[in-house]
Amino acid sequence: MKKKNIIYIVAAILAFSSCNDFLDKSPLDTFTNDNFWTNESNVTGYANTFYQDFLGYGNAGGSGLFYFRTLSDDQAGGSFADWTFQNVPASSTNWRDGWIEIRRANILLENVDKVNMSDEAKNHWRGVGRLMRAWHYYQLVRAYGDVPWVDKSLDITDEGYLYGVRENRDAVMDHVLEDLNFACNNMNDNNSKIKLNKNVANAMKAEITLFEGSFRKYRKAEDGQSAPDMAGAGKFFTETKTAAAFLMGKNFTLSPTYQGNYNSVNLADNPEMIFYKAYKQNVLHHSLIAYISSSTQISGMSKNAFESYLFTDGKPLSLTSLDKSDAAVMKIGTKTVGGNVVPDTVMSIKKILDMRDKRLSQTIDTALCYVGRGFTRFGTGISMTSSTGYGVNKYDNKSLDNMYRNQTSANFTHAPIFWLSVVYLQYAEACAELGSITQDDLNKSINKLRSRAGIPPLNVNVGYSDPANNMDVSDLIWEIRRERRNELMFDNWTRYWDLIRWHQLDKLDSSLYPDILLGANIVNDPYNHVVDRTGDYIDGTKGKKRQFNQKHYWYPIPSDQISLNPQLVQNPGWK
Repeated sequence: MKKKNIIYIVAAILAFSSCNDFLDKSPLDTFTNDNFWTNESNVTGYANTFYQDFLGYGNAGGSGLFYFRTLSDDQAGGSFADWTFQNVPASSTNWRDGWIEIRRANILLENVDKVNMSDEAKNHWRGVGRLMRAWHYYQLVRAYGDVPWVDKSLDITDEGYLYGVRENRDAVMDHVLEDLNFACNNMNDNNSKIKLNKNVANAMKAEITLFEGSFRKYRKAEDGQSAPDMAGAGKFFTETKTAAAFLMGKNFTLSPTYQGNYNSVNLADNPEMIFYKAYKQNVLHHSLIAYISSSTQISGMSKNAFESYLFTDGKPLSLTSLDKSDAAVMKIGTKTVGGNVVPDTVMSIKKILDMRDKRLSQTIDTALCYVGRGFTRFGTGISMTSSTGYGVNKYDNKSLDNMYRNQTSANFTHAPIFWLSVVYLQYAEACAELGSITQDDLNKSINKLRSRAGIPPLNVNVGYSDPANNMDVSDLIWEIRRERRNELMFDNWTRYWDLIRWHQLDKLDSSLYPDILLGANIVNDPYNHVVDRTGDYIDGTKGKKRQFNQKHYWYPIPSDQISLNPQLVQNPGWK
């Protein structure tokens, strides 16, 4: 009877053992699955638990999804230098939590018909369930590849599922697309920015299908992947274009400022927001601003990322006619200490930033900060240092009192989850990958972002070939990928998953691309002998290195799950 006592996809899924699970919460003595599904208010309360899946900036003490996820070529830091997994873990929340949420969605789907409400309402809630099932399957598939497809809430008697095999990832993602299309066709169409609706469903669909389209197009059989699936790629790119076009046809418009999407205390009034997470002063907080404004050394922007930003003439570093120098200049200024104004020496990069895409100056500080030469943002607060010298100001809001900025972790700026600029990027990339992009497609999407950033529009015929293009793609796709990188710098761990779907994860190998671990040029600071350097540049990693292996395209299946069900079979390279 040993099998009767083993639960395959984590015991928490079947026994409701997660303390965060809705079914663990009181009043368990009042509600059961038999008497709970009686009215739409209960359904709404049940579905509200899905909002916990969107971390935003994270609650106080939490990391959220912005800035802290530093496994990319955008940031360098001694504590962030390595892969998520070096060895097979005994267990993993990356595996466990997705299955918990899939089960939650399946429970909703199985009980909607019991509730006394209109057919339209039932279809909306079916859409919510299928949307959230799709969302979590997408995250499992992109991390683990082949996974079991489960479309019911399992119990201990479902041995065919509990001890089954992993289904091909392509088949799973076809199921995911079916779920997404149902959600997009049936969920409520309203203007709420804090509730799951048709707009959010299309935003999720655009993200998921873009990932899947490019993953199928660029994977390589010789690297242990399946062969490219060009027909499947085209299908998913077309779905991306459809979802993005739906949102571009709504009443969303760009925010006047790039930084306003990240440091606002009221995203409700931001015309760019599709869905956001609200925080509230003295009620619900996060710690992001405090972290990037305090004495704790931050993980700064890499030299590689810095050099990816275009100059104001619309040209990349190697082709611009403007001053290419990246060396910070020593300047004497002042700062206030104990109410007294005293001299302050800073290493300024303001002149450098003035010649670049405006998004760069709204992402990093105009003064460098590193060991032996701290910097105090806006002249007040705690002196900061960065691993690379580049401070992160993207999420800071200087209008806030310091108490809610860098003195505590009680930050309450709102976090964007889905917003229009991302949709523009998705639309342009899908059109380009389909090979049907027009100048009008660019003008109504990413050229609006470039206009806000103060750089010339992108043409279908780019007009130059950037020598930095190391991804074996066309000049146009390279430039669209640059736009995505610069627009979404430090956001949502985006860069890492982009490199996965483009099959470019080797770009995180520091032996091949050493600039991903370097920082600012401090040749004009001859007096600082404390900070580590490689030539004129700050060494942002304290001597650590990262070496790529093909196995890193997949996370390893936790060993406890293999023990429970040997049919799962470990991912290649992790045995």
